Amino acid sequence: MTDAAARPGRAAPGRRQPPEEGVAGLAPRQVAARLLGAVVDARTPLDALTDAEHGHPLYRALPPRDRALVKAILATALRYRVTIGKLIARRLDRPLPQNARSLEHILHVAAAQMLFLDVPDRAAVDVAVAHARSDPRTMRFAALVNAVLRALGRVKERALPAELGANDDAPDWFSARLKAAYGAERAAAILAAHRAEPPIDFTVKSDPESWAERFGGIVLPTGSVRVARLSGPVHDLPGFAEGEWWVQDAAAALPARLLGDLHGLSVADLCAAPGGKTAQLAAAGARVTAVDLSRSRLKRLSANLERLKLAAEIVEADLLAWDPPALFDAVLLDAPCSSTGTVRRHPDVPWTKRPDDIARLAGLQRRLLERAIGMVRPGGRVLFSNCSLDPQEGEDLAAAFLSADTRACADPIRPDELPGIAPFITAEGTLRTTPADLAGETVALSGMDGFFAARFRRPAP
Repeated sequence: MTDAAARPGRAAPGRRQPPEEGVAGLAPRQVAARLLGAVVDARTPLDALTDAEHGHPLYRALPPRDRALVKAILATALRYRVTIGKLIARRLDRPLPQNARSLEHILHVAAAQMLFLDVPDRAAVDVAVAHARSDPRTMRFAALVNAVLRALGRVKERALPAELGANDDAPDWFSARLKAAYGAERAAAILAAHRAEPPIDFTVKSDPESWAERFGGIVLPTGSVRVARLSGPVHDLPGFAEGEWWVQDAAAALPARLLGDLHGLSVADLCAAPGGKTAQLAAAGARVTAVDLSRSRLKRLSANLERLKLAAEIVEADLLAWDPPALFDAVLLDAPCSSTGTVRRHPDVPWTKRPDDIARLAGLQRRLLERAIGMVRPGGRVLFSNCSLDPQEGEDLAAAFLSADTRACADPIRPDELPGIAPFITAEGTLRTTPADLAGETVALSGMDGFFAARFRRPAP
């Protein structure tokens, strides 16, 4: 028997207590557990569940403060999912029943608060017990919830550091692919970066030093403005309403700048929504055609451009079927991908994706790239990018494309093209960033999304 003296299915002696109603803080914890289940059991992306307009109805019904709490709980529970699961398992005499997924989610939500969110143990335990009692599927496990969490609270000061050091908080398949691609040491650094909350990066129209001072942040070597954390909503910051900047990860801001001087050129931004790269291209003086399949995402792109006082032609189309009326001078294809480079911002990714998703998306990217090279005039450039860490969607794909498509030749990226990019340029002339790159003075100011970019040129006749 462990220190919890807890056995699944055993309730405390005596009469079962009725479900509790009106418990302070219960509603957001119930929603958090429900959404955690949707992520890990149904592989539903967290952004879709917590979208302010189209997210899960239970989430949208919460007041703003409770929504923020739900997001914090979910991000933490996913970021440290392996650690939390092992600490809970060590307090059990035997594993939870296979059909007790709701119980597992209740325990993970409570443990995330106790271990990482500075919620008092007693409050987290009491709400979790009330949560268990409120659900017919978990009512009989209320005593188990109480015992496990109280036992966890007693040992967390010594047990948590040991467990954090013993695992990398990622699914086995994900860790294995990172190690195969980057080696054990760099993979470990990437996985360690995933545990930290990400900074917030801004692309500004002008004078980054001034904006960094106003935001209390820094200017990165690549020109983006970075802050460790915001004290309020983005839309309340100075310059938002005036359209002076937009939020965009430092790595995501690089591909559009690798197309060179675009003033007066016709440029297609393929898979354009939500529009950060479209804004960059338009701000650089290009005549931009922004193409995307999703009508709702294009509406968001249009709203973003309106706020930024920038213009682009917007086209709703399937790129695999769309034929532009004329060839472009340049094309930017930021292709749909597994998003494994964004785990620090989206900790649900390793739990919603699988290796077969990577293979499927790599196939789609290859088809989109073949279409893109046919949309550019002879002598024009195509910049292919995505936010995946996996070579199957990056280095391997680019090499295979070049070897098979006679319409394209490599247009290597030079380390001196943009400030600060030299550490990210490979021997093949492609760009590769990881969350372990761009070390700053603190962890909170370090790192960037994992990104890949390759540049091609369509040879002139």
